[in-house]
Amino acid sequence: MKKSVLLASAAVMMCYFTSCGGGKKTEDTATAEATTEEAAVPEYRIVNDLPTVDLSTFPKDKDGKIVIFDGKTFNGWRGYNRSDVPAAWEVVDGTIHIKGSGAGEAGSKDGGDLIFASKLKNFELELEWKVAKGANSGIFYLGQEVISKDKDGNDVKEPIFISAPECQVLDNENHPDAKMGKDGNRQSSSLYDMIPAKPQNAKPFGEWNKVKILCYKGTIVHYQNDEPVVEYHLWTPQWKEMLDKSKFSKEKWPLAYELLLNCGGENKEGFIGLQDHGDDVWFRNITVKELD
Repeated sequence: MKKSVLLASAAVMMCYFTSCGGGKKTEDTATAEATTEEAAVPEYRIVNDLPTVDLSTFPKDKDGKIVIFDGKTFNGWRGYNRSDVPAAWEVVDGTIHIKGSGAGEAGSKDGGDLIFASKLKNFELELEWKVAKGANSGIFYLGQEVISKDKDGNDVKEPIFISAPECQVLDNENHPDAKMGKDGNRQSSSLYDMIPAKPQNAKPFGEWNKVKILCYKGTIVHYQNDEPVVEYHLWTPQWKEMLDKSKFSKEKWPLAYELLLNCGGENKEGFIGLQDHGDDVWFRNITVKELD
């Protein structure tokens, strides 16, 4: 629990036993208690003891980009919050494929999100994706591996999107999420539930889409099929305002709000992740270029 929360709680207790006169709450006391309750964040920890890889050991292509998927193996990749690769993921025909379970997000028997096991700070990520009809997925960046506690004190493995911004992957024409949110901010390459990708130039299901994500000292740009479609700036008043208006607001989801507001943690770095949303999606030609 944060120091500010403890101080607010102490102030409320002092008011109760002194100036508030017996057990009757004043308006100020009620406000202080409400503020304390709103500020509370569930207990959590960042996992730092799972396997990682040395980015310098991966090959570079002719443009100096680091190839983080060799088209044949899961070298460098593992499941989010686990040390192995979930069976729902496979390498097939030079692609990383999440086998659709039809059971929704991480609903398959041995599914869950996939990450490249090296934290990145300033970089350009490039890849291509295609989806089956009606499919949904996402590309995450600056993600942390998070374990929280439930009301009984048991460990809960949180999903990657609780800490990482998401570049949406979607069949815009056939998935209902395309019509949800606001102004198209859940369509392909949008900053999910916050900024719509404009122009919306995604190709239909079954065709390859090219994505580049620039992350440099808090400036983020999404490119879709070689056009810039989203730009925003982390750790700014603008970022806080967007979170306040999203499904990750403090009131709706205190833990997500806490983690996303401070996206990347102390070192402003995190994992790249691919989402298992229960649908068939393919990824290929995945490279990163580190920026100074």
